[in-house]
Amino acid sequence: MKKFGKKVVLVGDGSVGSSYAFAMVTQGVADEFVIIDIAKDKVNADVQDLNHGALHSDSPVVVKAGEYSDCNDADLVVITAGAPQKPGETRLQLVEKNTKIMKDIVTSIMDSGFDGYFLIAANPVDILTRYVKELTGLPAERVIGSGTVLDSSRLRYLISKELNVAPASVHASIIGEHGDSELAVWSKANIAGISVYDTLKEQTGSEAKAQEIYEQTRDAAYEIIQAKGSTYYGIALALLRISKALLNNENNVLTVSSQLNGEYGFNGVYVGVPTLINENGASKVYETPLSDHEKELFKQSVEALETTYDSVKHLLD
Repeated sequence: MKKFGKKVVLVGDGSVGSSYAFAMVTQGVADEFVIIDIAKDKVNADVQDLNHGALHSDSPVVVKAGEYSDCNDADLVVITAGAPQKPGETRLQLVEKNTKIMKDIVTSIMDSGFDGYFLIAANPVDILTRYVKELTGLPAERVIGSGTVLDSSRLRYLISKELNVAPASVHASIIGEHGDSELAVWSKANIAGISVYDTLKEQTGSEAKAQEIYEQTRDAAYEIIQAKGSTYYGIALALLRISKALLNNENNVLTVSSQLNGEYGFNGVYVGVPTLINENGASKVYETPLSDHEKELFKQSVEALETTYDSVKHLLD
């Protein structure tokens, strides 16, 4: 019998997971929202807390504490579980310990008979998303990483502050690794078709402001982690945005971590690139025309990801 409704399972009830759960419940994106974590008392408390306020949501939603068996009929499984990034630690330095954690989680999910979509947020997200795709054998369009969705919103926010316009009016993106080798696509960044890069240069008399904005975007997580231990609100809202695009068939283009199949001249690697998201998952990668300099930076970012993935792919055995 066909199941009606939208069921989302969250694995990982830490700061990111609980923030995502709150965002999903307040906007009523799912009909059933299940939380899985080894900290069962925390899960049960969060479930109660969320259910107490759910009647004020945009639409009815039931929140439950669950087990991996609950993934059997889920439409979407979101994984935020993993070791957190410590102050001074890069995302790529997390790779081996979080790959091992991911293997245990994903194996348990697939053993349930799960046949839906994965959305990965644990870091390093590009590596772990590719690992999940290879481990499960699922089609690439059904395994998606949060990619540079948050990075792109950080960039748009900083540009909007500098040029005094709403972030929604800024068209700009970060692509590449969600990490230190990411790049801003300045050649296509615009407001009403007017180049952001040229405007910044005209206003300040140099290219330094654009570089400063890029560096603030790239390093934002380090600053937040140093001050409060971790980032969670921004990534939770980015996950909400991706989840809505999937579950509501929005045909939204977002810079998620998707697998390249010839686009930008690469194959197999998962990396943050503009991707059409709808009920079919990561349906189409858009190959943004890049300047020669941006092409070189993107190549370096991909190579960094390939090198790191090669260091952990033996864990697939």
